[in-house]
Amino acid sequence: MDILSEIKKAKKYNLHSHTEFCDGRAQMIAFAQKAVELGFDLYGFSPHSPVPIVSPCNMLKDNVSRYLQQVEEIRREYSGSGTRFLAGMEIDYLGNDWGPANEYFDTIPLDYRIGSVHFVPDFTGEPVDVDGRYERFMQKMEQHFRGDIRYVVEKFYEHSIAMVEQGGFDIIGHFDKIGDNASHFQPGIEDESWYQSLVHDLINKIIESKVIVEINTKVYAERRRLFPAQRYWRELVSAGVPIIVNSDAHVPALIDASLEEVKRMVEGCCN
Repeated sequence: MDILSEIKKAKKYNLHSHTEFCDGRAQMIAFAQKAVELGFDLYGFSPHSPVPIVSPCNMLKDNVSRYLQQVEEIRREYSGSGTRFLAGMEIDYLGNDWGPANEYFDTIPLDYRIGSVHFVPDFTGEPVDVDGRYERFMQKMEQHFRGDIRYVVEKFYEHSIAMVEQGGFDIIGHFDKIGDNASHFQPGIEDESWYQSLVHDLINKIIESKVIVEINTKVYAERRRLFPAQRYWRELVSAGVPIIVNSDAHVPALIDASLEEVKRMVEGCCN
């Protein structure tokens, strides 16, 4: 599927949401009902992919077929609603052996793939989830990383660049999200030259790859934070990078959270 073409035809869309198949807090049917109620033209489900490690936030391989079956059931039930439903997946990059380019994902009939980094290896090579709330992040910094925030940030961007180089996905999800927890841990870190250099190295790879960039609105209403941050938008837009806006909703009530406001911000960012 040419997902960018599909998005361009939709006046209202969201391609990033999480349901009971991963760490979402409602069933798929509830998200579908809300999408129809709010007049979405295009709505995509994107459970966190199976991973070869224990993770309570990721779906199990055994549930993939059931997930795809539920998408089909929702499509049939709402066939005349005006909302088109897509089967996507947010695929975690864990390293060279697991990510969107892994041949396993070629066996799944997905409409699109989001590539994201949530895990970085600790000093022993064990993948550690550095996403989520700051309180948990703080605990992991102590337990796994000896408080070395620069190591965590460098590994995050190293993995992000490697994921883009390997390919296998349509959309890169929240590509600077580590900055949120990192800036809580060490205020001002995102303004430091070494940090900025890492981000721009990733942006250059994104520009080369032609991958679609997601602007993620998940916490914008609560904390006025977007991923990627607005400071990077002009560079992306000027380079012709395709940009879409997703809400990364984990509850149905937030599937359209800040979407229209942020779309207007994107449209006006380079004028």
